[in-house]
Amino acid sequence: MADHSQFISKTPAILPDKGSISCTSPSNIALVKYWGKQPIQLPENPSISFTLENCKTETTLQYEKLENIAEDFQFELYFEGTLKPEFKPKIKSFFERIALYVPFLKYYKFIIKTSNTFPHSSGIASSASGMSALAFCLMQLEWQLNQGITTKEFLQKTSFLSRLGSGSASRSVEGPMTVWGIHKDIEGSNDAYAVKFPYDIHPNFTNYQDTILLVDKGEKQVSSSVGHDLMHGHPFSSERFKQANKNITKLKNILISGDLDAFIEVVESEALTLHAMMMTSLPYFILMKPNTLSIINKIWEYRKVTGSKVCFTLDAGANVHMLYPHSEKDAVTGFIESELVVFCEKGQYICDKIGLGAKLL
Repeated sequence: MADHSQFISKTPAILPDKGSISCTSPSNIALVKYWGKQPIQLPENPSISFTLENCKTETTLQYEKLENIAEDFQFELYFEGTLKPEFKPKIKSFFERIALYVPFLKYYKFIIKTSNTFPHSSGIASSASGMSALAFCLMQLEWQLNQGITTKEFLQKTSFLSRLGSGSASRSVEGPMTVWGIHKDIEGSNDAYAVKFPYDIHPNFTNYQDTILLVDKGEKQVSSSVGHDLMHGHPFSSERFKQANKNITKLKNILISGDLDAFIEVVESEALTLHAMMMTSLPYFILMKPNTLSIINKIWEYRKVTGSKVCFTLDAGANVHMLYPHSEKDAVTGFIESELVVFCEKGQYICDKIGLGAKLL
């Protein structure tokens, strides 16, 4: 069992009576995928992701001190302005996991108001942005109570708490690229929290674009938690974990050197491997839709004809993330409008780019 005692804090003698904290935290898109986990919320393999800018959760945490310490957590959750009791079990489970590290939770009643700038449960990592935003608000409150916390400690603990809500949420706290999971070639890497990619990133990746083609905006066919559990006893899981470790090494060198052709190869291979693992699990799932495959083939054809450096990646769903250099923005937008919107649900897509992580409003 890993020792996370550095994140345990004491409840101060004097607590503020009430207040409100608002922040935003973005989603992220993994380039090397994490798929499979150990208890509690620890990754079977390291992952690396782009932090997004526009796909984010805005959260306001209102807190009011109770007269006596509560037996259980006191909170209400509003999503897009509507009270959502069905979301409470997930938040309660999160509070149970973090109570040791955030000991003032039962001293307050919280009202959590949250909204997304993108469709919920549509294959964009809403749990990543949502849980990291809530963790960021709670850590802002802790920072008020203990002003001796350094910025580095604040970011590490925010990522640590985020991870206990959703593994990928650990990667949303900072940007433009973060690594979660121990890897021999990534200095400071850790299973307990994500770290900012600790090397100079080549200018080729500055302001990198991510256009998300919304093939299917409905609820995901299988939740991430169920998907991760399918890696236990999976016939190919051990080879997959080795492959991910090798790809982190490759991608580290690519991000430093700026080799866009090598970037395309690793990123697309990772996306297809994630879906291959789902197709070969028991029970098995095909998360891509016919339009997902049509888009992938169109991207390959466009790249062959134009020499473009656009590539795709996928989360555990049907939507396609198109990644490309800022210099190609106008050309790729034209390609999307002329050839790809026909494959999107109601012609919808989201224009995003690399961002810098969570911030206070």
